[in-house]
Amino acid sequence: MRTIRKAVLALTVVITSALLISCTENAINKEVDGVSAELKNRFLDLGFDASDMQAHTSKNPITGEVTQGYLLEKDMFISTSQLEEMSNSKVFHVGAVGEQYRTTNLVSSPRTIRVLGYTGGSNALSTKMRTALQLAVDNYNALNMGLSFTLSFGTNTGAAEIVVYRVTGSAGGSAGFPSGGLPYKWVQIFSGTDSYSTSVVEHVMTHEMGHCLGLRHTDYFNRSLSCGSGGNEGTSGVGAIHIPGTPTGFDANSIMLACFSCSESGNFGSYDVTALEYLY
Repeated sequence: MRTIRKAVLALTVVITSALLISCTENAINKEVDGVSAELKNRFLDLGFDASDMQAHTSKNPITGEVTQGYLLEKDMFISTSQLEEMSNSKVFHVGAVGEQYRTTNLVSSPRTIRVLGYTGGSNALSTKMRTALQLAVDNYNALNMGLSFTLSFGTNTGAAEIVVYRVTGSAGGSAGFPSGGLPYKWVQIFSGTDSYSTSVVEHVMTHEMGHCLGLRHTDYFNRSLSCGSGGNEGTSGVGAIHIPGTPTGFDANSIMLACFSCSESGNFGSYDVTALEYLY
């Protein structure tokens, strides 16, 4: 259970700012000017909130790979190739009609997903982060899904489908959506997250892995429910598809809420389980 909201709101803002702002506070991403109204409308049609959209050139500090794309909804990086893939999908959904939501793209199942906790140089996970990552992987392996997860630690990023690594930042993390039947590969955990409990770090890692598998925020329809402010992240289009079996009301226990408190357990809510086991 969460503590009284008034007591945790200030800390919630502090520890979730990076989770919400994501790449905007990450020095490896550079903002690029020139987002057209036509481009914003494409994202609106896909069900995203494009009001704070920014074009970004993302450089991975581990591989040096540069990816062109867009940052929006404070927590989502969408590459130009992912935009095209979603735009050409035949799946279509209109309206915010439920509490649990997925993106158009999912991971092909059954499969084993190899997770790597990165241990090289300045991007190495701390000891606490490594423990929390093991707990996050355990969370997913405890579910009745066609997906299973293995975890190793090292620097061989080519041998993993998901790589979790540390970057400089206040707290929280960032990730993206699946593409080509594979999960999004790169999960960034901000260094300031280490200041909080192992359970909070576990929460952040489980949350970001959820995005890698195609989950959106459960309070998609009204961010103020968990953050205290903010509105709908977009009301129509592909990319905000209601997951059958989940309710249409607010789920205060979901690990995929846009904001979280400093007293998180790191565990899935019951409808998170329902959503993932339905999808996979």
